[in-house]
Amino acid sequence: VIRPEPCRVCGSRIRFGKAAIKCCQCQLLLHTKCREQCPSLCTPRPHHHAWPREGVLADFAPSTPPLVPALVVQCVTEVETRGLAETGLYRVPGAEQLVREWKRRLLRAGGALPALSSVTDIHVVCGVLKDFLRGLKEPLVTFSLHPAFLRAADIPDDAASDTALRHVVSKLPPANRDTLAFLMLHLLRVSHSPDCKMDVLNLSRVFGPTLVGHSSANPTPLAIMEDTPRQCKVVARLLSLPPSFWKGFVETEQENLVPM
Repeated sequence: VIRPEPCRVCGSRIRFGKAAIKCCQCQLLLHTKCREQCPSLCTPRPHHHAWPREGVLADFAPSTPPLVPALVVQCVTEVETRGLAETGLYRVPGAEQLVREWKRRLLRAGGALPALSSVTDIHVVCGVLKDFLRGLKEPLVTFSLHPAFLRAADIPDDAASDTALRHVVSKLPPANRDTLAFLMLHLLRVSHSPDCKMDVLNLSRVFGPTLVGHSSANPTPLAIMEDTPRQCKVVARLLSLPPSFWKGFVETEQENLVPM
């Protein structure tokens, strides 16, 4: 046990570091000593169970490709439906309390998401998407590939940099790769909207820390200072790759991206 939880048989808390028994069907948790008192039958969890409050991206991805979490698809769909004429999209913050509340509702809902059409302020929807990505246990480019992304973006020759970035993107876990592709296509559409006034440079400043982050969960102050401009450079370089490259990852089964 890492996080102390109550035993579902006796009710007392199972302490940190202690061995416990968990049912793989219904997730019932109990002391090893309480095994004999455990009911023999259990009720499997429903298919659409709540998502974890935090996790790596694959924890939220569907089981069929493209592996883009429904939360990401729904937020992007809503933004593209009624936000592409909004000035400062993703730069203007939404009301913090509403962002937290809607993120909580979406995570609790799991696969069957409530409609975002009732959210009046589109900046709140943008805030939910950014907060979800920031709240992952590791950034979209992953801790292990973070240095490779920085090195690829630093290559002075544009063609060589693009080739290196394509190679690093292909090494991402499938869910991270598909979601990154989906987001890049979305951000390119935002950058092409004259009403948004959010060009590639502005978007890279907003999404650099969110998508690229750092190479560890607890970076030093020096690493934070050194990484920040390079994070933006990575996103700007990724947005310079042709849309056809990104479409190759998400258009194989595009119908799966229709929000529930």
